[in-house]
Amino acid sequence: MMYPFMTLDDSTEIVHSEMQADGSVKVYMERPDEKLCFCHASCYLPSYRWEDIVGFTPEEVAHLKKTIEFSAHLILQESIG
Repeated sequence: MMYPFMTLDDSTEIVHSEMQADGSVKVYMERPDEKLCFCHASCYLPSYRWEDIVGFTPEEVAHLKKTIEFSAHLILQESIG
């Protein structure tokens, strides 16, 4: 199950999973896109491993990375729930 965390000004939705047994949390980002339907990316905390990045520009990914790094402690805290 994914839980809502934040919506950015550009309509990118950020959601996260519950903390898994290994201590990891999946953070998933998506934004509506006319050509692709959705741009999306996944990041796994606490390792900050990124994968499946589709449709976001390098500049947008850099912004997403800063956003996740800044708020990772909140996401991890919420994921314990």
